[in-house]
Amino acid sequence: MIAYLSGVVREVRESSAVIVAGGVGYEVFCPTSTLGRLSPGQPAELSTRFVVREDAQLLFGFMDADSLRLFDLLTGVSGVGPKLGLALLSALPVSAVAQGLLTGDVKLLSSVSGVGKKTAERLVLELQNKVPEHLTAGAGPGTKPAAVTSTAGRDAVDALLALGFREAQVRGVVAELLAENPEQSADALIRKSLGKLR
Repeated sequence: MIAYLSGVVREVRESSAVIVAGGVGYEVFCPTSTLGRLSPGQPAELSTRFVVREDAQLLFGFMDADSLRLFDLLTGVSGVGPKLGLALLSALPVSAVAQGLLTGDVKLLSSVSGVGKKTAERLVLELQNKVPEHLTAGAGPGTKPAAVTSTAGRDAVDALLALGFREAQVRGVVAELLAENPEQSADALIRKSLGKLR
């Protein structure tokens, strides 16, 4: 079992990175939040999950403990493999995935490519009471992510969708920005979201 990897980044790819440790290059599949913090030639420390299948041996890496914890929860659900778990964590911030599970936001979860309505419903059913509390601070039954309830958030989401961005990513990024500062205007949200989405 490979639970931790420390080395130097050799290459950052679309969905993975090559980390050189002890003279060996390991391909590690990572969510976009982790890939965005890796740079060729720089040191990297990742918590990892090693998945062995009949046709492949895959290593998944995470920069923070919250992403790893949520990945473990997601892949513990029947029918949800590691690549689908990674897709959820790449399309949405950890806080948005956690809150979507807590509030039963099937629409948000199923807006991620590869996640159908039935899979999203199964995720909510099995994980609604297992999401770590610190990931959903301030959320409760019936609440929605900030991007859904805030007027400025809704306006920002509509504008970003009109530009062609995927709904799952847009709602997640806007919700994350509003969590940092609920008083932001739609213009500020759009500008900051574009910086994160591009």
